[in-house]
Amino acid sequence: MTHLPHLIADLGLILIIAGVVTLIFKFLKQPLVLGYIVAGILVSPHFIVFPSVADMNNIKVWSEIGVIILLFAHGIEFSFKKLLNVGTTATVAGVISIVSMLLIGYLAGLMMGLSEVASIFFGGMLSMSSTTIIIKAFGDMGWQKKRFARIVCGVLIVEDLAAILMLVVFTALATVHSAGESNAADIIHTTLVLGVFVLTCGAIGIFIIPTLLKKLKKFLSDETLLIISLGLCLGMVIFSDYLGYSVALGAFMMGAILAETVEARRIEYLINPLKDLFGAIFFVSVGMMVVPETLVEYAGIIAIVTVIVLVGRIVFDSLGVLASGEGLKTSLQSGMSLAQIGEFSFIIAVVGINLRVLDDFIFDVIVAVSVITTFTTPYCIKYSESCYKFIEKRFPAKWQVLIYGYGASQYRTINEISHVKHILKTTLPPFFIYSSLLGVVAIISQRVIVPYITEQIPSTIGSLLAATVCIGVMAPFIFAMAGRKKSRELYKELWDTHTVNKIVILSVILLKLAACVGFVMYILLWIFPQYKALILLASIIIITAIVMIQGFIAQSDIMEQHFIDNFRNTEDAINERSKKQLTNNNIHIEEIIVSPDTPIVGKTLGELDLFNRTGANIVSIERGSDRINIPGRDTMIFPYDRLIVAATDEGLNDLTAALSEISSKQADSPKEQINISLYEIASGNMYIGRQISELDLRDKHQCMIIGIDRNESSMPRFSGDTVLMEGDILWLAGEQDKLDTFEL
Repeated sequence: MTHLPHLIADLGLILIIAGVVTLIFKFLKQPLVLGYIVAGILVSPHFIVFPSVADMNNIKVWSEIGVIILLFAHGIEFSFKKLLNVGTTATVAGVISIVSMLLIGYLAGLMMGLSEVASIFFGGMLSMSSTTIIIKAFGDMGWQKKRFARIVCGVLIVEDLAAILMLVVFTALATVHSAGESNAADIIHTTLVLGVFVLTCGAIGIFIIPTLLKKLKKFLSDETLLIISLGLCLGMVIFSDYLGYSVALGAFMMGAILAETVEARRIEYLINPLKDLFGAIFFVSVGMMVVPETLVEYAGIIAIVTVIVLVGRIVFDSLGVLASGEGLKTSLQSGMSLAQIGEFSFIIAVVGINLRVLDDFIFDVIVAVSVITTFTTPYCIKYSESCYKFIEKRFPAKWQVLIYGYGASQYRTINEISHVKHILKTTLPPFFIYSSLLGVVAIISQRVIVPYITEQIPSTIGSLLAATVCIGVMAPFIFAMAGRKKSRELYKELWDTHTVNKIVILSVILLKLAACVGFVMYILLWIFPQYKALILLASIIIITAIVMIQGFIAQSDIMEQHFIDNFRNTEDAINERSKKQLTNNNIHIEEIIVSPDTPIVGKTLGELDLFNRTGANIVSIERGSDRINIPGRDTMIFPYDRLIVAATDEGLNDLTAALSEISSKQADSPKEQINISLYEIASGNMYIGRQISELDLRDKHQCMIIGIDRNESSMPRFSGDTVLMEGDILWLAGEQDKLDTFEL
């Protein structure tokens, strides 16, 4: 008998135990993540009651694949557009919460005797809420469509991005610390290079990949699309690892890039089974790393950290939402919903342990705190309104403006528009993207283009040629950043509006020009180091010439329009200004992705009658690259449709309940089988000599003719125009009760 590899035996054991435990947790209505962790504890070498895995190294490999797939799927759900549309409330709340918990965790770590770097890791773990637990709790309570729930989801998006940045920065910090060089300049340099890497990969990816998938669309079966998506994911992982960054960053980045393609929802659906499988293996491996004896030994620390998480997150998340202008009720509900730690905390802990920055006991503490706060989360959400009522009665009268939120008070009107914000929002994102691209071009020029040309032509002419080529490659990006006509028109429009606008406009113009001059100087100083005195003047002249040359307009317009077209493949059906107007009227926009196995597939909007049942309106349907605005009653629902729904909080909750009811009825209804019956057309039958299409069997009898025997042989082909003859034997298909009542 052949020897079964430990990898297969261990994987089988893990999945069997995980399957049994998660069924129990499902019955108990507890999150599956907890079930996976418990399963990991049961099959770990530290728990001898059950059989244990034979080779932990193999499981670590599987769990690392799990991290890659999890973050890839997370990136697809994330998308850059969601980050841009996350809103001021979620951004302010997320930043305040993350910074506060980082600081508190850092101080707590120092008090526990951890090193400075370990304390920073510890703070990062305490600043990450659990998306899985929160979404599960909202779904169980039917509160996922409430206003505070949408704010919480926005905060989670901000935390997702922060977690990815933490992984990279913490890795760089640990590397510098291990080398014994606690140099702040190295850390700052690594962070800046990281920013360039993220922006450049995002811009190039959105510029190329959506176009590529669009051209190959007719060849993309589900199997091919899955293989290509995973190939792109692992390719970015390899590239990220080659540059010295976290593999998690590469996986997340590729997911976020694919989220901007027209195939995003399809990829998300295809990747879900892999995410569930490898995610389960990762969380089981988390449980395997827990040492029960350590939990008892550090019970006091676990209790203290649990209190820090619960109190700190409730207070600072609530203050963050309150600071953004929301009312006290919404703020408190949001803060109490975010009072836990979860998946990303585990990932940060694993990275810290692998880098030998954290002691193993920290991992046990984090897992224990996560388990405890997971159980407390539903109760925090459930009793958040009661807490608000308790606080409201005792709230000082002079602070009453905070009850409703200063955003709804006299300090800010609905239609007020910040011109400064408009200028910054319009100009800064392109500035950072083009700066990143120019930085990449400068590095490639320095390391590849200039050495190649000067080696081939070792003279002043060669140096001039190298400078011309490098600056020529940079020119379209420089013009797009500093010489855009649209920017000049915007500045002219806002120049006379307010004095502050003039200061901001001048600052932005100087910043863009200084950046462009800096990139040109970087190249020229590398090629002509002996002419330092003339380089600045030459750079200014070159930038002025590029901005004034109209020939670059076409190049930059084509380049920018191509990027915008790709980025708008998943553009929102409703513009932001309209969304804000709806929100102020308590009407909200929700997106529903139609799964292929959903019972509403194949039904028309008239058949569903969702408006009369729930008060929710489907204002638009996105189907691939097409969009159906204001769909009619006869519009049919297809798999992967993206339904844009407008409704109040109550309407959205009723819609969710109605869709669940349809699914439940569909699942509980008996599934009739199709039977086959033979019917002979006897002499004198009234339909002898008539065409099949005239019988209207589908509508009148819910049956169909699938075959005809004539003259003791089967007819090879027939159609609706086929004329029936005496003696024909019809092969009828239909449900048995319809066949029993069938009469010609």
